[in-house]
Amino acid sequence: MLDEKLLEILVCPKCGGELEYRPEESELRCQKCRLKYKIEDGIPIMLIDEAESF
Repeated sequence: MLDEKLLEILVCPKCGGELEYRPEESELRCQKCRLKYKIEDGIPIMLIDEAESF
């Protein structure tokens, strides 16, 4: 589970858009870029090269 304050400040590193937190999948999604960023051991991996399309 990610901290609410952290979720408020995180944005997509590619477009700066809002991220959707999906705790069941352990990921953050950007609807604008159609990219998902994995969360590993409670740490969001916010690298564009590591993101996956959905």
